[in-house]
Amino acid sequence: MSAKTVLITGSTSGIGLAIAREFAKTGYSIAFHGLEKEGPEIAASVGKEFNVLTFYSSANLLNPSEIVTLFKESRFKLGNIDILVNNAGIQYVSAIDEFPLEKWNMLIGLNLTAAFCTTKEVWPDMKRKNWGRIINISSAHGLVASEFKSAYVASKHGLIGLTKVLALEGASYGITANALCPGYVKTPLVEKQITEQAKAHAISEETVVQKVMLEKQAIKEFVSGDSIGALAVFLASDQASMITGTAIPIDGGWVAQ
Repeated sequence: MSAKTVLITGSTSGIGLAIAREFAKTGYSIAFHGLEKEGPEIAASVGKEFNVLTFYSSANLLNPSEIVTLFKESRFKLGNIDILVNNAGIQYVSAIDEFPLEKWNMLIGLNLTAAFCTTKEVWPDMKRKNWGRIINISSAHGLVASEFKSAYVASKHGLIGLTKVLALEGASYGITANALCPGYVKTPLVEKQITEQAKAHAISEETVVQKVMLEKQAIKEFVSGDSIGALAVFLASDQASMITGTAIPIDGGWVAQ
């Protein structure tokens, strides 16, 4: 696997970092991307821990020209991208009649349009090599809806639709495309939300976890980032060559209800 390279957007924290670590364990070169100020150190640390090559970029994925530069620099440092993981995303919660248009555009831009742009960057090389993997990190909200999350739900549903189109277009070129649909993962962002909701509603953080976040999951536990990473690594393997166009829930039974 050491000859293969994976680029993971939003990979300096949370789910993306967990995915990056699982790929690094398997010997992939990793192109990191994220906005954390410690991004270069995070990428270098993972590279040193697993003895793999790494690269880091803080490209603004809302800017198509910076996406082009991200891939140009990644290719220069690590070679062509064999696996693309579109993980970067943001959230904003508001009632539909109060939802700011600029927030809608930002969520659609980062959660969906950026994945379209990054895929366009890797697609020609994947076609030429007759091999490639696109792994899009959607959400349980890509399969079902929740109140006050219009832009997020729309973008994650759209990402699954994009995934299906890529699967069809890539089928004759050895390119697979799949979407992973996690439930709640205890990332730094989610931990912040737990604290904020507990204070806002004058309830305990445990109550927020059990009665708000995990209420819809049959298994009342957070999804682990490691499990998402492990599944992504499998989908990148030759053994998964016949799995394409899917939206796979990793959600503790959320969408089964």
